[in-house]
Amino acid sequence: MSTIKTAKPSSDAPPGRPATPDAARAPVRGRRRTWRQSLRRDWQLYSLAVLPLAFFVVFRYLPMAGNIIAFRRFQPGGSMFGEQWVGMRYVNMFLNDPSFWTVFTNTLVLGALTLVVCFPLPVVLALLLNEVRTRFLKRWVQSISYLPHFLSTVIVVGVVMQFLSADGPVNQALDGFGHAPILFIQQPGWFRSIYVSSEVWQTVGWGTILYLAALTSIDDNLYEAARIDGANRWKQTWHVTLPGIRPTMVTLLILNVGTFMAVGFEKIILLYNPLTYPTADVLSTYLFRLGVYSNSYSYAAAIGLFEALIGLVLISTANFISRRVTETSLW
Repeated sequence: MSTIKTAKPSSDAPPGRPATPDAARAPVRGRRRTWRQSLRRDWQLYSLAVLPLAFFVVFRYLPMAGNIIAFRRFQPGGSMFGEQWVGMRYVNMFLNDPSFWTVFTNTLVLGALTLVVCFPLPVVLALLLNEVRTRFLKRWVQSISYLPHFLSTVIVVGVVMQFLSADGPVNQALDGFGHAPILFIQQPGWFRSIYVSSEVWQTVGWGTILYLAALTSIDDNLYEAARIDGANRWKQTWHVTLPGIRPTMVTLLILNVGTFMAVGFEKIILLYNPLTYPTADVLSTYLFRLGVYSNSYSYAAAIGLFEALIGLVLISTANFISRRVTETSLW
C-alpha cells in the first residue's frame, strides 16, 4: 500500500502555523500610484512646468486655428476665421507666382548655407578646446566666443553694417591696398556671405557648450585602451571622441533640419534692403510684407502653412533616417 508523503514544516515557521512557500512569504509589491497621487505629492515640481506649457499653448498651439484663413477670404475687421470659403485659391496663387519661387529658392539657399557652415563649426571648436591644457587660455577663448550670443540681433546687425559701410574698417583696409571701396550692403551678391558670416560669429561659440558637456561624459578608459592599441590623437578623436558625442550631434542636426526653412527673420529684415531683394528676400520677410504692408492675410497664411508643412516633413524625415542609420532619434 502506497503512502502519501507530506511536506515537512519549515524550521523557521512559528509553532502552530503551517509552513508557507518562499513566494508566499515575499513582501507584496506596492501598487502603482495614480497621476492624482503623484500630482498631490510632487505638486511643487509640476508647478514649474505650468508657465512653459502655458507659453506653448498660447503662442504655439492656439494660433494654429488661424490656419483656416488660408482657405477662406479674410478681411480686417470681419470674422476671425474668414468671411467666405475659397478652397485652394490662395494655394494655387502662390504656386503660380514667379516671385514666390524666387523667395523660396533664396530660403533654401540661405538655409543650406547656414546648416552646412554653422553646424560643424561648433563641433570643431569644441574638439579644439578639449585639447587645450592651459586653463586660462581655454576660459579666455570660451568667453570671447560666447560673448556675441548675448548681444541682441540689432547690435549684431549694427556692428556688421558699421564694419562694411563705405567708410568702415573693411573699406579703409581695401583703400590702403589701392582697391576701390565696395558697397557690400547694397550689392545682392554679397548678402549671403555677410549673413552666414554673421551667423558664424554669433552662434558658433554658444553651440560649443553642448558638445563640451558631451565630451565630459566620455569614459577616460576608452582613451587609455586606444593608446594601448597604438592609436594617435587623430585616431582617438575619430574612433572615440566623435562616436561619444554622436547622439548629441544627431539630436542637434535633427533640430536644425526642422528649422531649415525658418531662416532668421530679425537679422534679415534688419540687414536687407530693396537692392538686395533678389538674394536676401526669404519666406519670413516675404510673409511680413504681404501680411503687414499689403494686408493679404489669407495669401500670407497659405504660404506660411506651406512652409510649416515642409518643416514638418523635413524633421520627420531626418528623424526617421537617423533612427534607422544611427539608432538615435528624437522620438
